[in-house]
Amino acid sequence: MVQHYPVEHTRDLAVEMSSDLSPATHVGDIIAKGHKRANLIHRVFFCRDVNTLLHAYLVYVRPLLEYGSIIWYPYTVKGITAIESVQRRFTKRLPDFNALCYRDRLQRLNIPSLELRRLHTDLIWCYKIVFNMVDLRFDEFLEWSPSCGTGGHKYKLYKKSVSTHVRSEFFTEHVLNAWNGLPENRTDFSSLSHFKNSILACDLSLNLKCF
Repeated sequence: MVQHYPVEHTRDLAVEMSSDLSPATHVGDIIAKGHKRANLIHRVFFCRDVNTLLHAYLVYVRPLLEYGSIIWYPYTVKGITAIESVQRRFTKRLPDFNALCYRDRLQRLNIPSLELRRLHTDLIWCYKIVFNMVDLRFDEFLEWSPSCGTGGHKYKLYKKSVSTHVRSEFFTEHVLNAWNGLPENRTDFSSLSHFKNSILACDLSLNLKCF
């Protein structure tokens, strides 16, 4: 007879989750790898051109910090700050960027924070589910808000009350406030490409915990 033993952690499609559904182990792993890759870029590139170094970071480091983020979404300030520290430290080491604050460095480099990019990813996935662009049934994850006609855009979703903290941080729960709060006059729902471009111009700062 085959015996089955409980495990504390498991890895599936490169995302590690613990038995309590906490993403902490995965977050710690990608942060360590992210710092290592970012440090290597600064060490091995003899060229000190900012655009070249930034391009290397965007190709070799940032994807590592974002892969599968809708699954392991960091919901604590500690986790969000820890992930952001990889980009924060890398940009601070760029030539002539040391004296600038993090927000100024991002503005000068024309890149968003990692937290904001995760929010954009969540909204894009929500769009895909709402408009049946992925192999997921809308009614298994979401439902229309009964108050769609009370202001805002017409694709508002219903936010249910949940009894556990873990459940409240699932993708289909934490994305709803940002989705429902998208400005009607600035959000273009006519196509995915138009939606992506329009949310880039939206002020989503109220939905961010740190950056």
